Amino acid sequence: MKVGMFQTPFNRPERDATAVFDWAIRQAVVADEVGFTECWVGEHLTLDWEGIPCPELVIAGAARLTKNIKFGPLAHLLPYHHPSTLAIQTAWLSQILKGRYMLGVAAGAYPTDAALMGFKDISTNHDRMFEAIEILEKVWNAEPFDYEGKYWNAGYPDPTSPGAHMRDTRPYGGEMPMAMTGLSSPSPSINFAATRGWIPASVYAGNRFLRTHFEDYARIAAENGFKRDRSCHRVVRDVVVAETDAAARDLAINGGLGLAWKEYLKPTYERFGILDELMPDKSISAADVDAEYLADHVWIVGSPDTVIKKFENWFDELGGPFGTLLIYSHDFIDNPAPWEESMRLLAQEVAPKLP
Repeated sequence: MKVGMFQTPFNRPERDATAVFDWAIRQAVVADEVGFTECWVGEHLTLDWEGIPCPELVIAGAARLTKNIKFGPLAHLLPYHHPSTLAIQTAWLSQILKGRYMLGVAAGAYPTDAALMGFKDISTNHDRMFEAIEILEKVWNAEPFDYEGKYWNAGYPDPTSPGAHMRDTRPYGGEMPMAMTGLSSPSPSINFAATRGWIPASVYAGNRFLRTHFEDYARIAAENGFKRDRSCHRVVRDVVVAETDAAARDLAINGGLGLAWKEYLKPTYERFGILDELMPDKSISAADVDAEYLADHVWIVGSPDTVIKKFENWFDELGGPFGTLLIYSHDFIDNPAPWEESMRLLAQEVAPKLP
């Protein structure tokens, strides 16, 4: 199993922009140093707990400070960008990173982001996303076209025309690695990714949802001519590792992870109607779900040996392993050392012993 990071991020709302940015860069550098293979960065225009509106700035800032780790936004919210502009910007980042760039795309699910762009609701977001993808791919082909769509107009000039002086605007290597995230079951995003053979990234919302993602993706990918197995899957889940079970539990419950779940994630999961799926014991009410319950039943927490056993049990429940675990980045800005040691233990002591 490979390990990566998803910097949504979950920083405390009182952190200013400098603190959020500096933490994101530091997390990327540490992730690269300890052996993480990927670092994905979220895009949210208005959210207080998820305070990175420009993932490309974090990626660009970390690009020259890292050597091996791959980066990608997860995800650019396509309805809120002109696709031609985004196509050029992301292709340039892929050229800068020379094979260490991937692009996650999404429709956007938060009404406050939509309102900022003048949308009365998000009912047209998926249609806008599909049209944007069509334009992105046309621009990346770097061949002349004129496009008049329902939501955007776009084009690509003839590079042979007099005075054009056009540079190469294609992604590095000629193709853009693409990804989409999924949370619900069935997941329209995971299923769409399967039609294109793109990277599927499942946000953990219980084993039943996750098994559906695996099964639907494999079936739909095969129907569209792509041979894919679970090694291509990314799964996002909270994991904390320390030298002892007690130390790991204390770090999880009393650190940034526990605070984010109390103040933001639990209410969000309740609002989206998926908190019940996370709870293996259906007799437990949502009101009784606290950090202690989450540490024991939802997060994966413990010493390296304990975490390895929990992963092995989890794989058995899922019917087999998957390719890459993505852990969330949480706010340990005031005392980063234990969290960064957790990252190291996960990458160096746990992951190499798992399939």
